[in-house]
Amino acid sequence: MSIDPALAFRGTSLTFANGTRALDGIDLEIRPGEFVSLVGPSGCGKSTMLRLAAGFEAASGGAVDVRTDRLGYVFQEATLLPWRTVARNVELPAELAGVPKAERRTAAADAIARVGLAGFEQHRPSQLSGGMRMRASIARALTMRPELFLFDEPFGALDEITRQHLNSEVGELFVRDGFAGVFVTHSVPESVFMSTRVVVLTGRPGTIAADIPVPFDFPRDPELRYTAAFAALAAEVSAALRGDRQEAAA
Repeated sequence: MSIDPALAFRGTSLTFANGTRALDGIDLEIRPGEFVSLVGPSGCGKSTMLRLAAGFEAASGGAVDVRTDRLGYVFQEATLLPWRTVARNVELPAELAGVPKAERRTAAADAIARVGLAGFEQHRPSQLSGGMRMRASIARALTMRPELFLFDEPFGALDEITRQHLNSEVGELFVRDGFAGVFVTHSVPESVFMSTRVVVLTGRPGTIAADIPVPFDFPRDPELRYTAAFAALAAEVSAALRGDRQEAAA
């Protein structure tokens, strides 16, 4: 039986008020249990697609169909409130949603433990490393048990070791919760390691150049990055970014 997509772009286009065409005719479905990375040149509309999915922007043409109101969003920056502790930051979405205090504190404590920050509940953001702040941001999104999880290049500013650790940790959350994930990145290896599919966008206005399945099973061993099969798939994604796949198909 076919599973309905958690998120679908149907002929979706977006032109900003200043006349800039960001996206043109995007057709893409993402189902529960899929983790899709979006890669492409800067300005091609990757982050714009997330904003459309979250309702921060409205499409100029076509449609964006979101089948759940349980949505998590992790931004490029951790965006934590500096005057709140980790626990109080993580509670915030549930607090804004009117969840009773005891219930939201239990949910926050569970999310904090799941991202490896147990023991840091009373720390403020200034007392955390960059990787820990991003873990807190992920925990904050987890409190609402998202069925659709959007990640807007959250690890781009982190060192490579921290980035790889967080890649694995998000993969573990994906396996455990089975949400539909959309992950924006400029890193080809990261896109392959994280995903069940890699969608490559063209330059502005963004269109889909390639939709490449990733066959590796979850959970993924960090050593996967050093295998021949991984290198071959990363090379295929890189070729699509350069336009080689389109030229070969022409």
